Amino acid sequence: MITVRSILKEKGSQIFAVAPQATVLDALELMAGKGIGAVLVMEENRLIGIFSERDYARRGVLKGRGVESTVDALMTSPVFAITADRSLEDCLAVMTDRHIRHLPVVEGEKVVGVISIGDVVKYVIDEQRNHISGLENYIMGR
Repeated sequence: MITVRSILKEKGSQIFAVAPQATVLDALELMAGKGIGAVLVMEENRLIGIFSERDYARRGVLKGRGVESTVDALMTSPVFAITADRSLEDCLAVMTDRHIRHLPVVEGEKVVGVISIGDVVKYVIDEQRNHISGLENYIMGR
């Protein structure tokens, strides 16, 4: 069984976060600079929310709140998180059922990484390619 831990080993466990009182502009600049679609909202190393491009579009722009708003006014909270021992299939099911694209990974109360739907799909596709290649080699007698 392939787990979230496998993704974090390959991708790394770097976390990008903002404080709840950071401005939306600060969060958007961080996301643009790092090429990511969401940042964690943390208060004293405690996960209290997640702020994504979708949050800004739906709770910001559509409701007339500008980039001067604070992240805590637009973030998603509470946050659904997973543990590193969860399977990729579990992650896909959670992301699909909850309509989310980013999952913080926790060990106890500590955040140890974040995975995105893109991370999970990439890993699943790579595994399928390897499996197909192995089957082709077996069939061809290589």
